[in-house]
Amino acid sequence: MVRPYTITRGRTAPERDDLTLITVLSAVSRGADQASRRLQPEHRVIMARCLRQPAAVAELAADLDLPVSVTKILLGDLIAQGLLVARAPISVARASGGVDIGLLNAVREGLRRL
Repeated sequence: MVRPYTITRGRTAPERDDLTLITVLSAVSRGADQASRRLQPEHRVIMARCLRQPAAVAELAADLDLPVSVTKILLGDLIAQGLLVARAPISVARASGGVDIGLLNAVREGLRRL
């Protein structure tokens, strides 16, 4: 497990505590190409994925095949550099027109039937 330690430059905990598994991240396209040359390979993978389509923290960790804690540290680096924007899940729901209560009730009922 030396590799995650070197990827994070020895950091073992993310500086940000607002990144949850379902926090959605999207890339700021302005300046991303120029900045990506200075990034580690894992940072570049995150940037490429988020430039194509916004992704949740859990999705990015799976894409990288890294622990979520390591992924959060890398995401914090990119957010601090202004290359990524993190949106809380509730703001994503509001931006798409709000939470569909009917859909949530249908999911709840389906789960109860299991």
